[in-house]
Amino acid sequence: MEAEQIIAEAQDGVLTITLNRPERMNAWTETMARELIEAFDRADADDEIRAVIVTGAGRAFCAGADLERGGETFDWRAREGAPAVPRDNGGQLTLRIFKSTKPVIAAINGPAVGVGITMTLPMDIRLAAEDAKFGFVFARRGIVPEAASSWFLPRVVGISQAMEWVITGRVFSAQEALQGRLVRSLHPKDEVLEAARSIAREIADNTAPVSVALARQLMWRMLGAPHPMAAHQADSRAMFVRGQSADVVEGVTSFLEKRPAKFTDKVSEGLPEVFPGWEEPAFQ
Repeated sequence: MEAEQIIAEAQDGVLTITLNRPERMNAWTETMARELIEAFDRADADDEIRAVIVTGAGRAFCAGADLERGGETFDWRAREGAPAVPRDNGGQLTLRIFKSTKPVIAAINGPAVGVGITMTLPMDIRLAAEDAKFGFVFARRGIVPEAASSWFLPRVVGISQAMEWVITGRVFSAQEALQGRLVRSLHPKDEVLEAARSIAREIADNTAPVSVALARQLMWRMLGAPHPMAAHQADSRAMFVRGQSADVVEGVTSFLEKRPAKFTDKVSEGLPEVFPGWEEPAFQ
C-alpha cells in the first residue's frame, strides 16, 4: 500500500526516505511513525539496500509533533482503546532504527524540533543545512524528552551538553549543533541531500553488507556494556565467524589484486550470533 506521509525511493543501493507533509513542516503523526517503521522493516529485508537516508520535503526536516489537537495533543486518556500506559511512538521508531542492519544517515534540510530531532539520534550520521534550527523543546511544552532520547542524546553529545539543551528547551542554530557534535557537518540547504548521498555511496560501493551490519550493532550495543570485556567477547566471536566467510576471502584477494571487491554474503540470510544472552527488554 502506498504511504501517505513519507516517500521511499531506492536508487543504486541507497534508500531515501522523505518525510512528506511539507504543508505542515513535516509535523509528526501516528501515521508517519507507522510508515517509517514499515520502511525500515522493508529496508532490512532487501539485500539490495545498502544504506538509508532520511530527509524532509520542503523547507523543514520535521517541526515536531503535529499540535492540531491543541492542549490534548499529548493526552491519551480520551483516545479510544488506549492502553493504561501507551508506548511513545517516537521511541518505537528509534528502537527500530537502533536494530537496523543498514547504516542510516540523516540529511537535515531545515528545522528539526522535538521528535524532529530525537528521531535522528539513533541514526549513524547527521548532516544539516547551514540555516537549520534545532530544539529539544519538551520542557517548554510541559512534557519530557521522548523517543528514548534520554539514552541516546547523552551518548551522542555528552551529558552536560545534553542537559543544557534539554533543561533550557531553547531553539538553537546549526552552528551550535555542529559545535556540540550533534551534527557531522553543515552544508548549503540545496547540497545537504547530495552530501548524504556521497557518504551512502562510499558505503554501498566499498563495504561488505554483513560486516557493516555487525559493526553497527557492535558499536550501538556496546554503548550500554558494563565493561570492555563485553566488546572483546563479541569482537572475538564476530572475527572468528567472519574470518571463515566468502567475504573475507574476497576482501583480502581484491586488495592484493588492486581491484574493487564484490561481496556476496547477504544480511537477509541472518547475522551470526555474537551477542549471546542479549535481547531487547519487553515494554512494561
